[in-house]
Amino acid sequence: ARALTPQTAETDAIRFLVGTQSLRYDNQIHIIDFDDENNIINKNVLLHQVGEIWHISTSPADKGVLATCYNKTSDSKVMTCAAVWRMPKELESGSHESPDDSSSNTQTLELLCHLDNTAHGNMACVMWEPMGDGKKIISLADNNILLWDLQESSAKAVLCSSAALEGKGQLKFTSGRWSPHHNCTQIATANDTTVRGWDTRSMRQIYCIENAHGQLVRDLDFNPNKQYYLASCGDDCKVKFWDTRNVTEPVKTLEEHSHWVWNVRYNHSHDQLILTGSSDSRVILSNMVSISSEPFGHMVDDDELSDQEDQHQEEKIKEPLQDSVIATYEEHEDSVYAVEWSSADPWLFASLSYDGRLVINRVPRALKYHILL
Repeated sequence: ARALTPQTAETDAIRFLVGTQSLRYDNQIHIIDFDDENNIINKNVLLHQVGEIWHISTSPADKGVLATCYNKTSDSKVMTCAAVWRMPKELESGSHESPDDSSSNTQTLELLCHLDNTAHGNMACVMWEPMGDGKKIISLADNNILLWDLQESSAKAVLCSSAALEGKGQLKFTSGRWSPHHNCTQIATANDTTVRGWDTRSMRQIYCIENAHGQLVRDLDFNPNKQYYLASCGDDCKVKFWDTRNVTEPVKTLEEHSHWVWNVRYNHSHDQLILTGSSDSRVILSNMVSISSEPFGHMVDDDELSDQEDQHQEEKIKEPLQDSVIATYEEHEDSVYAVEWSSADPWLFASLSYDGRLVINRVPRALKYHILL
């Protein structure tokens, strides 16, 4: 398995979706519900008969709707296609009852529409407009950016606008992210060693970070609380943080992994918490507090302090807190291709390795209270 996503529209139940990559069997989407109180994982399985799943994303507005990028073989050529699906009604919101015999009642996804890519090439990923009503999506296909409008209950996708990468050689996008800032009018894409920003209204490039990494850029993510801040990771084993207003140098670089870094994710609520997954089989949780929206920690009101404390506090506040690695998780025995934060619980995250192992972890309690108090 490579594909993992939280169910974005679900903010009460802790729920992740995993897509499988089997060559021999029908592929599946596993709906993983985590029961926090009893520490139990429940799962439901949906058939995804069209092919192995390379990427999966969920609608920000509708719990039942998701998109997948999958491989399809036709005329002995392999194409990566994309489609939008609906899960059965009874599975839309988090259930804590696990079926006793899961084999007998496997259900199938309902196809809502294909994102037709016959003219554009192989789909790398599908991104939903983060704050939207679930009607706007962008897909990256080879060297094309395609903006789609999902019409009447997502049964049809209309291509609104597109842009193409110009240049020498076989240009291909590897990944992209839709920025939650600027009224959702910007996306960032990765191709080869370059990171580019695009304006979705004009489909024009707004910034370009050439040689952002020494080798292929694998993933990107925007800081949810601090506009202009973007994280990237890649095959040079590094994670870099950028201010898109000045792209000559990264603001910070993390060099903790010993192999390709496949995934980087900002925590949605506490943007100093950064999660990375790598084919060194490790997941690393870092505290990048110096470039977060609270670089000096939680500010204390002056009224609350006595004079003596006041002086002491003054000295303390001037120093930005130190960046550090909080924890390294080594529960995987294979490449970790995906890490994601839960959309319901900011202290909980999941990681997925190629051998199909999904691990759910919590931010260490001491750190959680340190951030909150």
